[in-house]
Amino acid sequence: MKTVALLVNPTNPIAETTTTTIQAAARTLGLQLHVLHASTERDFDSAFATLVKVGAGGLVIGGDVLFVSGEKQIAKLAIRDRVPAIYQFRSFAAAGGLISYGGDVIDQFHRVGIYTGRILKGEKPGELPVQQSTKIELFINVKTAKAIGLDVPPSLLARADEVIE
Repeated sequence: MKTVALLVNPTNPIAETTTTTIQAAARTLGLQLHVLHASTERDFDSAFATLVKVGAGGLVIGGDVLFVSGEKQIAKLAIRDRVPAIYQFRSFAAAGGLISYGGDVIDQFHRVGIYTGRILKGEKPGELPVQQSTKIELFINVKTAKAIGLDVPPSLLARADEVIE
């Protein structure tokens, strides 16, 4: 069974939900999931040492502000260890990560602005419907793909919103 890894910050309240969701997806795909923990940037090196030790063939990075601030370091470690890594923000691929796939940040901030306006006009926050991004973006860094010895299929490159070279 192939192993993949998930990097989460155990101090983040959504880490458990993220882990459960990714575990279910891994099972569906016939993959073994190994959960890595990092609650500070100093933990990245040991998390990657564990990733190498378990032989993970890929890394999913859970959503956390710690990982946004450390995305350059995470991208460098992933390249060093030749492991494909994916995160939800374009800035990760721009910083040297392989792939980012997630909601359009500008669209999300636009929605926040609309909700703020509605609240300032007197609507009650608890009565506003929950919304999710409907625009999802895919960014692929082909320079990183080459550095880790990965050939990205042309069909995937064609679907990308942006190919970073």
